[in-house]
Amino acid sequence: MNIQTSPYKQLIVRMACALGRWARQAHERRQLAQLDPRELADAGISQGDRTAELSKPFWRN
Repeated sequence: MNIQTSPYKQLIVRMACALGRWARQAHERRQLAQLDPRELADAGISQGDRTAELSKPFWRN
């Protein structure tokens, strides 16, 4: 019996995790783009912070 996880399975798991993270980041950035100035202020986010976050591609943290 092989106790170690195969490299292919590890690759698939890592890819699935990355895809999930990217989808979550894209969703959160879409939500951030929809906030009005009052909601941004309530969350403690400046317009510059929002612009910087929205300028990132979906795969970048």
